[in-house]
Amino acid sequence: MSKDNRKRIIEMLSNSGEEFISGESISKELGISRAAVWKHINYLKENGYEIEAINKKGYRIVDVNSDVIIPEQITVNLDTKFVGQNIRYFHELDSTNNYAKEKFEELEDGSLVISESQTAGKGRLGKNWQSNPGEGIWMSTVLKPDIPVYKAPFLTLVAGAAILNAFRNLGVDAKIKWPNDIVLNGKKICGILTEMVAEVEKVGCVVIGMGINVNTMLFPGELSEKATSLKKEGFEVKKSDIIREIMHEFEKLYIPYIEYGSRDEIIGVCRKHSVLIGKDVYVIKKEHREKVYCMDISDDGNLIVKHVDGEIEEIISGEVSVRGQNGYI
Repeated sequence: MSKDNRKRIIEMLSNSGEEFISGESISKELGISRAAVWKHINYLKENGYEIEAINKKGYRIVDVNSDVIIPEQITVNLDTKFVGQNIRYFHELDSTNNYAKEKFEELEDGSLVISESQTAGKGRLGKNWQSNPGEGIWMSTVLKPDIPVYKAPFLTLVAGAAILNAFRNLGVDAKIKWPNDIVLNGKKICGILTEMVAEVEKVGCVVIGMGINVNTMLFPGELSEKATSLKKEGFEVKKSDIIREIMHEFEKLYIPYIEYGSRDEIIGVCRKHSVLIGKDVYVIKKEHREKVYCMDISDDGNLIVKHVDGEIEEIISGEVSVRGQNGYI
């Protein structure tokens, strides 16, 4: 079945509101048979759409299961030039980042890899990431920017600012814990993992993985102290809306950065919504743990801290972790 036809059907039914659209009208508009229309409608029903069908009236959308990700539902109203327009969707992968890196040569710039679950999801510094089916959004964006290698790490902050803007557009008052954690009510709701495939001094591709806890209610062990989900915090937001909004906001920040080196808006968002600036925190590198005062985020995206002896330093994310005085933040 053609994904383009399915996307058009979703668009037609969505735009019709409570009005019915006949199978005949759909078949004429798309140039396909009534039987093909019926197959597309059944597919949508099986994948989360509640569609009412009445003889001699046609079809209309009654509701959409917010827990289900349907690629065509994401792209139908996605107003980007290329980011998120091509989606590879899976029920299970070891890791969306791994798949994206392995297949990047055949994937178009801006492609999105989504999986309902990951068997080997990973976070920054090699940490495991819980990725159970139905509980969250596990996705990776494949980017092929014509930039030198040293400019690629900043894309983590581009993603962070985009996710913050997207959440706020959806009514979620999120914050950022430099460099790659999105926080809600003091607990982690989303992690960003940026990885790169490079050739000498040129970027082959950058893969930005995003793991978002949407419906998770139980977090094992120490995770319960530092992680939460949208649902646990009282927010009911459709996964497709979250993904679409993030792709939209990401492209708005990404293109100016790649083409002109524009960083002011990105840094401004990360500064404004930082949970670290103005606090004493611990900077951890391997076994070394040091208490510092977090002053600011630099124009290059580094964390500016003051040591106990008064020395001021810019910290590059790299292999460094940051923790609050009494726990996660």
